[in-house]
Amino acid sequence: MKPLVVLALVLALLTPTSPAPAADRAAASDVVVLDGVEVRLRAGTRQVVTVNHTRGHHARVALHVLGERGWREVRATTDGRTGYGGLVPGARRRQGTGTTPLGTYALPSTFGAHPRQPAWTLPHRRIRRGDFWVQDNASDHYNRYRNQRQGGFRWWLPTSHPDSSERLTDYGRQYEMVVVMDFNPDQVRHRGSGIFLHVNGRGATAGCVSAPRPFLAMLMVRLDPAAQPVIAVGR
Repeated sequence: MKPLVVLALVLALLTPTSPAPAADRAAASDVVVLDGVEVRLRAGTRQVVTVNHTRGHHARVALHVLGERGWREVRATTDGRTGYGGLVPGARRRQGTGTTPLGTYALPSTFGAHPRQPAWTLPHRRIRRGDFWVQDNASDHYNRYRNQRQGGFRWWLPTSHPDSSERLTDYGRQYEMVVVMDFNPDQVRHRGSGIFLHVNGRGATAGCVSAPRPFLAMLMVRLDPAAQPVIAVGR
C-alpha cells in the first residue's frame, strides 16, 4: 500500500467525529425522560406535553420542544389535575373508575366552544348542539365524537347508566378548549372513552388531564401536527 494512502487512513481513524445534531440523537432513541416523566416518542416527535403527578389529583404539566440543542421546556403549570381515581397503566384502565391512564399518547386533534382560530393548526371541531363523545359500549362508534342526529349510539341514556355518553355542551367551562388524547384508539370496550387534556374545573377530573385556561390557550396555538405532538403521563 502506498505511504500516502496509509497516512490518509491513519488520519481518518484519529480524527474525532462531530456529535450528531440533537434532533438526530433524539430520533435514534424512542424513549426520553422529560421533567421526570418517561416519554415514548413517535417518529418525528418534536413537541411533548408531560404530566408529572405531584400529590393527590395534582400534577405539573409542561410543554417541551425539540431544538438544535435538544429538548427545552417552553411553559409549565403546577396546577394540573388528574382523575379522582388515581393513575393506572393504560392497558389496565376500566371505564367509570375515574382513573387517568399512564403512558404516552398522540395529540391528534382539538375541539371546543370556539370556531377554529387562524393560529390553530391541529384539526379542530366546534361543539354543536347534540354533539356527544360516545361511551356506549354497544356502539360501533365507541370512543368517537358523534352527533345524536347521526344515530348509532344510545345518546338518550341517563348519566347514571354505565353506557351513557358525554354530551359535550354540558361542560362549557372544561370543554371551552380541548386537546384530544389518543387513548384507546382501537375501541377496546370498557377500557375507557373520552380521555382529553382540557381546561380545569373545580377539582379532580373523571380521568382526563386538565390545566389552567391560559395554558390550554397556549397549547392550542403552539401544537403543530407536523411536530407529531404527544402527551406523557407519569408519576
